Amino acid sequence: MSDAVTRVAVEIAGKEISFETGKMAKQASGAVVVQAGETMVLSTATAGNLRDVDFLPLTVDIEERMYAAGKIPGSFFKREGRAGEKGTLTARLIDRPIRPLFPKGWRYETQLVGIPLSVDHVNPYDVLAMNGASAALMVSDIPFPTPVGAVRIGKIDGNFVVNPDEEDLLENTDLDLVVAGTEEAILMVEAGANEIPEAEILDALDIAHDAIKKLCKVQWELQRKAGKAKKDVEVPQVDEKLYRTVARSHGRKLDRATSVEDKLERQEATKAVVEEILAKYAPDEDDAETRQAVQRVADKLEKTLVRERIAVKKVRPDGRKADEIRPISIDVSVAPRTHGSALFTRGQTQAFSVAALGTTREEMRLDTLGLETSKRYFHHYNFPPFSVGEAGFMRGPKRRDIGHGALAERALVPMIPSQEEFPYVIRVVSDIFESNGSSSMASVCGSSLSLMDAGVPLKAPVAGIAMGLIKEGDDYIVLSDIAGVEDHLGDMDFKVAGTDKGITALQMDIKITGVSFEILRDALKQAKEGRTFILGKMAEAIDGPRAELSKWAPRISTVQIDPEKIGLLIGKGGETIRGLCEEFDSQIDVNDEGQVLIYAQNGELGDALADRIRTMTKEVEVGDEFAGKVVKTTTFGAFVELAKGTDGLLHISNVSPGRRVETVEDVLNKGDEIQVRVVEVDRERGRIGLRLADDPEIAGKTVEELATVGSGGGGGERAPRGDRGDRGDRGPRGRGRSGDRNGRGGDRDRGPRRDRDPDRG
Repeated sequence: MSDAVTRVAVEIAGKEISFETGKMAKQASGAVVVQAGETMVLSTATAGNLRDVDFLPLTVDIEERMYAAGKIPGSFFKREGRAGEKGTLTARLIDRPIRPLFPKGWRYETQLVGIPLSVDHVNPYDVLAMNGASAALMVSDIPFPTPVGAVRIGKIDGNFVVNPDEEDLLENTDLDLVVAGTEEAILMVEAGANEIPEAEILDALDIAHDAIKKLCKVQWELQRKAGKAKKDVEVPQVDEKLYRTVARSHGRKLDRATSVEDKLERQEATKAVVEEILAKYAPDEDDAETRQAVQRVADKLEKTLVRERIAVKKVRPDGRKADEIRPISIDVSVAPRTHGSALFTRGQTQAFSVAALGTTREEMRLDTLGLETSKRYFHHYNFPPFSVGEAGFMRGPKRRDIGHGALAERALVPMIPSQEEFPYVIRVVSDIFESNGSSSMASVCGSSLSLMDAGVPLKAPVAGIAMGLIKEGDDYIVLSDIAGVEDHLGDMDFKVAGTDKGITALQMDIKITGVSFEILRDALKQAKEGRTFILGKMAEAIDGPRAELSKWAPRISTVQIDPEKIGLLIGKGGETIRGLCEEFDSQIDVNDEGQVLIYAQNGELGDALADRIRTMTKEVEVGDEFAGKVVKTTTFGAFVELAKGTDGLLHISNVSPGRRVETVEDVLNKGDEIQVRVVEVDRERGRIGLRLADDPEIAGKTVEELATVGSGGGGGERAPRGDRGDRGDRGPRGRGRSGDRNGRGGDRDRGPRRDRDPDRG
């Protein structure tokens, strides 16, 4: 092959996607730069050393570089660390359709790397990276047999759009469907949807496959022009004579072992039979070649027995019918101090899901190449080794954990209420306590239950189910709620989540060269029936979101005040707002429009703080009653603080109803707390007249009648403010003026908006 640069291109939905090789990374086995608009991704495929293993040693890495979007990483070290969620999910999107196509017997270390070089925030890089990985394999010497194309389908204004713009994906689409496949069939599906009907999903898949065929065709063209000669690979063969011998001697025993209903007991029984086969036909443990040959025979026999029993005899390992769901058990409010919890058990799969509610300050910040900068709802999934009866390292989430968590999150996102409806940040964690298939779908069900238990007003509950496929010749069977062995030995893992109205998330992986639309149609129909059944079981446990939040959940309430009163609420240097936060053990945020968000530890504190803020900031009216504090006494009366920065005058003639006093101090002193009622408001002169609340002369009088009573003494004169400084400097005007229980408040990081007269507040 020459060192010339080779470029080919194809138009997909009016946009050109180009593939170029021969310019960058020429020492890799294969390297291709894929470009759409101003988004560019370098994809490489490299084969390393031969491994003595019985699996495909393939790794896929996506290395996000923040420079691609003109950004500097937000970490302390200002450089990229381990792959983030987006990079991990993109790597999984590449791996899942490509892995099944490698020839059996390929045991060379193989690494696919994708590096986004430029991101224009119009064309997402993930689909380009998927096509680039396939193209890099096609031009390399790695014996990859056929190209894989990938496209994204959105639904905007009721119409399907191929490879929609990134902004539309965030704001306008009801469907985000990524599809990968060959020219013959679809291999992988990943989708988030807003209750899309099954029939529309099939239409979208059909549209996607038309575009995939074009992408595969252009990759063939690139290989013809610039591809290397492929390496030979020796496909390991099963000794057919030995296979027939082992089937006669141990076939029935292995058939009985693989029919045991309990997962762990079945594994032990199957393992014991396989060890018998090895002991008889490969007694020399040092003869690795013979033992591998016998092991291949035993594996094939086990797979054949299970698959034929399911596909031809229609008998599943645990005795269920094809569309039968395993027994379901549900408990809610399991953990008393959490905000919401649920234990969802389906057969031998068990998910413990817990919902936690937080304030807007706890939203997840995203430091990625995309447009999205934060998330207020997120789901995390954990798969500890004890869930499958194993011991192993627990060193943070694996790629599978991240992928399953993202799938469950995607399933619930369309049903999460808006921030205006429910101003909380929401985190759900699903810990898998037992696993025998469909743990990700169990976490969808458990998460929906825990959110309702927490009082989150979900638009509708969501359930998930995993479908399987066994295909033997022309015989095939679609299986509902697959168990682990059916996933391991089957041909398809098709996860479907949604409400009773439609699909909210979809994930499909297959291990054969493709599935027909007839099979997909059957799987979606059967999945809907199963989903409806599971939703019914969930409704028996909890039929909707609880009316009240847990008493342990924080309370977020909103108070609207006059923007001119913001400075009054904050106080000089944030003194007032800090004092309120400390007094009520709460947090307060205020924006420029006068919206006050209160984050309290419980409802009682939140309600009390909201009432205090309303009292502080409301315009005083005749008839209002206050518990005030005497802040100054004069010869003509006592000045009473009604709210921070607002005083009224209780005339000397009214300090002791029914008797005359010589001085105010005979009855009241500075610091005394008294209950007063407003009887006069003169806004032009800035004067508020008060009477004692228990004054018989005003008892039971209406607002109109109070205005005729008067405050006595002509209202006196205004009190000198001296150095009280109650209104003080309003502090910065930026969003998020706040104080918290740690004493932080007032100014954050935006600086003062403009200077104000400190006496004005």
